[in-house]
Amino acid sequence: MSDFDYAARALSNAREVVVFTGAGISVESGIATYRDPLTGIWAQHDPRDLETANAFRKNPPFVWGWYLWRRQQVTNAPPNAAHLAVGQLAATGRKLSVITQNVDNLHERAGSVDVLHLHGSLCTPKCFACHRPGTLPEHQIPIPSEGALIEPPRCGRCSGKLRPNVVWYGEDLPSDVWKSAVALVKNCDVLISVGTSGIVTPAADIPRLALSSGATVIHVNTEDVSTAEPNELMLIGKATEVLPKLIALVPRAEQPQ
Repeated sequence: MSDFDYAARALSNAREVVVFTGAGISVESGIATYRDPLTGIWAQHDPRDLETANAFRKNPPFVWGWYLWRRQQVTNAPPNAAHLAVGQLAATGRKLSVITQNVDNLHERAGSVDVLHLHGSLCTPKCFACHRPGTLPEHQIPIPSEGALIEPPRCGRCSGKLRPNVVWYGEDLPSDVWKSAVALVKNCDVLISVGTSGIVTPAADIPRLALSSGATVIHVNTEDVSTAEPNELMLIGKATEVLPKLIALVPRAEQPQ
């Protein structure tokens, strides 16, 4: 029996499933990863230099412009077949949780609910000073050129500058989100890890936590990222091709009498 057949059987027998996603699921919607070269006015910059608190302190308008550009990129990107397949898995009657390293909202737009964003979200800002959530002014647009910088909006509570509500380099994950993610992973029957590199920690520990708790881990990736554990399955291919095919084989869960 192939890993694909074992994966379909494991999902069919599962009651609680966690889908854990990384950049590899959204790249097929046209959202670039940090490993991809930037284009346009950002071509001379490294995201690792822009996504830091220090960069924001030095040049808030430039970092805010980078944030608006990324947000517009997400707004223009459609959910793909892999995002839609995750939503369809919930319709089979299993308890489904989605944990993502991505800061886009493609899972939500594909029908998934209560998505845990380990690294925050581009959809809402927060105050750089007091960390309270903020709101974007209407008609904010990406900066059209390097000379047209836009000052960040101000916090309605303390007048501090708003920043992206994402986890920047050098910052810790939100502790409440991480604790919720760990609890879900430790209690699931199956973890599907999609498009994750296994490099960025502590998020990279999630498959290991699932394995150590006795879950079956199904990796979906364009390259082999498995660690050869007995209850680990590797499905090599594009998420938009593998996930719809896999989910189509999962029957509705039998409801307890």
